[in-house]
Amino acid sequence: MTTPNSATAAKLARDFVASVLRVTGHPGLVDAAILCTSEVVANAHVHTGTQRIVIEVSVGHDRVTVRVRDDCTPPRPVPADRCPPRDEHGRGLMLVDACADAWGSSLTGARTNTVWFTLVVNGRGSAERTAAGHPGGAAAGQGRGNVTGDG
Repeated sequence: MTTPNSATAAKLARDFVASVLRVTGHPGLVDAAILCTSEVVANAHVHTGTQRIVIEVSVGHDRVTVRVRDDCTPPRPVPADRCPPRDEHGRGLMLVDACADAWGSSLTGARTNTVWFTLVVNGRGSAERTAAGHPGGAAAGQGRGNVTGDG
């Protein structure tokens, strides 16, 4: 899906991703997917001068990967641990990190930036996991984090 870079881009992207997940039988991933999608698309809208934002959804049996691409390389995001405590911005990727099983970014060519995240059925952002008494967050000893490269 391609949307103009506008104030409505995040809503359009959320609705698109939610529809894809419901139609493909992944309703338990919808809440985490729309939160992460909203944050990543909002970052593209606010921090780039791109004319359009491209949202791609890859659906597998037990996982979903969402990629958000813009054509204007933004400044590197400031990690949340370096944001001033009272700053109103800078925590969106913390939410993505808390909900997604993996996420990262890649630069293609001189100007195309892609931020991606993957959600796994019964993973960190899965409604099934939360309903089973496992609130978000990885189990002890389960490593993950920001991975740079193709998602």
